[in-house]
Amino acid sequence: MAARLAVIAAGGTGGHMFPAQALAEALTRRGWRIVLATDERGAMYADKFPADVRLTLSAATAKSSDPIGMIKAGFAVLQGVLQAGAAFKRMDPAVVVGFGGYPSLPSLMAALSQKRPTVIHEQNAVLGRVNRFLAPRVTEVACAFPTLEKATPKVKARARVVGNPVRPEISALYDQAYAPPADGQPIKILVTGGSQGARLLSELVPEAILRLPEETRLRLEVQQQTRKESMDIARSTYLNAMVKAEVAPFFRDMAGRLGAAHLVIGRAGASTVCELAVAGKPSILIPLKIATDNHQRFNAKLLEDANAAAVCLEEELTVDSLAGALKALLKDPAWLARMAAGAHGVAKPDAAEDLADLVERTANR
Repeated sequence: MAARLAVIAAGGTGGHMFPAQALAEALTRRGWRIVLATDERGAMYADKFPADVRLTLSAATAKSSDPIGMIKAGFAVLQGVLQAGAAFKRMDPAVVVGFGGYPSLPSLMAALSQKRPTVIHEQNAVLGRVNRFLAPRVTEVACAFPTLEKATPKVKARARVVGNPVRPEISALYDQAYAPPADGQPIKILVTGGSQGARLLSELVPEAILRLPEETRLRLEVQQQTRKESMDIARSTYLNAMVKAEVAPFFRDMAGRLGAAHLVIGRAGASTVCELAVAGKPSILIPLKIATDNHQRFNAKLLEDANAAAVCLEEELTVDSLAGALKALLKDPAWLARMAAGAHGVAKPDAAEDLADLVERTANR
């Protein structure tokens, strides 16, 4: 019997592509063949995506304030729908799974027009615009967070909370117990930047650490992702603070660094929040103010409500307020341990497998 085929539609950003890849890996282990349907931008994140076939479809987005752009985007999506529809007739996928964003729209629209089983997954605590449009029409709706803002009551009622699929090396951290910093031993802080709004963290975190008591600074080991143009300033600030620091635009071994961290400072993207929960790490989260529908603020609420994160809003954030939050946490290892337990309590370490179960059930209908 030939292996069944699943189309996974994702693109635009790593926030869409990485959970899609985790699902693809889970389905591949179960004997499925995978087709990745994406756009040109999504293809940049897909070098390790386990797909037998890759479809690059026409897709576009535009602001509602730009009517000409909206018309052009509509024609681009229509072209993508026709491309996807022709490909699906040849391939005959058993199920089509979308991960939101405009690159997923042509595949889902084509699948709906051919009455194929469909699943969408929402990574954020707010239903995105494309998933908002698709949710009433698809076979199943899966989501990462127990809250789903911007969804209708009917969609909320049938949404399946499976969590956000994370990479296997991150999922493995779930079984690693949190060890708070011992007296006199190093305190390890991991600072993640995020692709948007990274300048704030790049420049503000080192300044806040500089204002900590010297006895605390001498124990710190900081690993900070930062923009290239901010690296020299950050390194100089840490040097003046007598803090051992590694500053780079990108860390490859993020799982290892996350596993070793006593505290994480970062944005509140969906992947970040879910990875912190799975790894069981206390955090200081600074939601990106300009995020669409303020979705990072709603993402952060999962860990905030679990007493696992201190949330600092951009509009209220200063060097002194961040320094105060750091000082309070770092002087109380027992508090850090309680936060770690809170994060662990809301984790979904089996999200990829649970989503794969839902996809298989949908395909079998």
